[in-house]
Amino acid sequence: MQRPCLAVTWAVFVRLVLLGSVCECEPVEEEVSARRSLVWGPGLRAEVVLPVRYFYIQAVSNTGENITSCPGSNTFTVTVKVINSREHVRRYVPTPLDRNDGTFLMRYRLYGSAIEGLNIEVFHRGQHVGQSPFILKGPVYHEYCYCPEEEPEKWKATVSCPAKEEQISSDFVKFPSIDLSLLLEEVPNRFGDRGIVHYTILNNQIYRRTMGRYTDFKMFSDEMLLSLARKVHLPNVEFYVNVGDWPLETRKTKDNPLPIISWCGSDDTADIVLPTYDITRSTLETLRGVTNDLLSIQGQTGPSWSNKTEQAFWRGRDSSEERLKLVRLSKKNPNLLDAGITAYFFFREEEKALGKAQLISFFDFFKYKYQVNVDGTVAAYRFPYLMLGDSLVLKQDSKYYEHFYKSLKPWVHYIPVKRDLSDLLEKIKWVKENDAEAQKIARLGQMLARELLQPSSLYCYYYKVLQEYASRQANTPEIREGMEHVVQPSDHESTCNCKGASNIKEEL
Repeated sequence: MQRPCLAVTWAVFVRLVLLGSVCECEPVEEEVSARRSLVWGPGLRAEVVLPVRYFYIQAVSNTGENITSCPGSNTFTVTVKVINSREHVRRYVPTPLDRNDGTFLMRYRLYGSAIEGLNIEVFHRGQHVGQSPFILKGPVYHEYCYCPEEEPEKWKATVSCPAKEEQISSDFVKFPSIDLSLLLEEVPNRFGDRGIVHYTILNNQIYRRTMGRYTDFKMFSDEMLLSLARKVHLPNVEFYVNVGDWPLETRKTKDNPLPIISWCGSDDTADIVLPTYDITRSTLETLRGVTNDLLSIQGQTGPSWSNKTEQAFWRGRDSSEERLKLVRLSKKNPNLLDAGITAYFFFREEEKALGKAQLISFFDFFKYKYQVNVDGTVAAYRFPYLMLGDSLVLKQDSKYYEHFYKSLKPWVHYIPVKRDLSDLLEKIKWVKENDAEAQKIARLGQMLARELLQPSSLYCYYYKVLQEYASRQANTPEIREGMEHVVQPSDHESTCNCKGASNIKEEL
């Protein structure tokens, strides 16, 4: 029987140790030009609704050159105001995150709708930056407004969804036609004792039933589907989500595999992959208390490259034998590698020999130039967070993968390491001897991760998976016996007044 998803311990670990933001770079001496600096991103468009809206600021010098190192954490200030002062809209507007490369990430969360719109001003030393002020003509809806766009292609264009996702195309090659009647019979028989959530989406309403003991993680798929349904009208579709650790479908194409949707894929299974529960949670929970998320990590990347410690670093649970080997290598080669187990569960008998490392803030990882990524029970879900830092990632070869791995290239975005770690020390020595190349690879990996893992991209990915699945259904989706309606949350604090869409809460 499948146990609960132990990968969640990584999210819990990070959530417990995250601390405040500190800019550790050395400010540049170039003078920033308010007029020449650039501001762009989805948070400057009223029609792009996300749990947290965000945009970017690029510092530009008086000579018109992009500044590529840290100009100082207080370079820019931002205000977000409602146009109509009589509208009382709560909002959280933290300071811009300094990404230590001349760019800043600005986030803000609305707790109500600005019916007449927002006025966003970006300043440098009291002067407007770029095209500031930015007027977002209302209504600017908050996250809980049920205002789905009835034309999916229009929504995808608005959010700038990519035309193609390589992993989605690869996953669905095995499923040219999906027989819902067959799934209704076979999924409970084959996987009914696992953590499976059976969903049906009809008329943009979400219904589900659960199978197996460990289905608590349905909270992440529930909330993401509800959030997506508030933004765009979803296709009528019936599907099964595996909320356990491991991908399930081991049948080969010739043996008619079942199209099970999982948060992690592998080379020897046929599961369709969605962004992990951890990435999903990060997208939904940004700026909700103290937690790790894919946006805040971008302003917590430690000292500049030249000031980082020239060692490879790793901390984590004892979730695989390779992790134990990693610690043994560290003990024999402390000048190259600092690795330690922070909690024992699988190999408790090894604690006396290997010792137990103290928990440290995840942000302190980035004090080191090199990060080692080693599988746990499945793919290590810290990998996207490591890629968003500005350290170089040495990634263990693995049969497991997340939804974005196909876009990454070894020796371009990260350094590959053999499964048994037999070449790890050799790779660490190489990056130390080739510092400029190592920094280039780290930077390219970080840039690509910023593009692939931004919240708007994740919504696009979820929608595209549902769209592809629906297009292959050979039968009509139905609300099955035992399913319950997953109801949209209330938004009593705000008036939505959706244009071109009825509000679901008026009908319930």
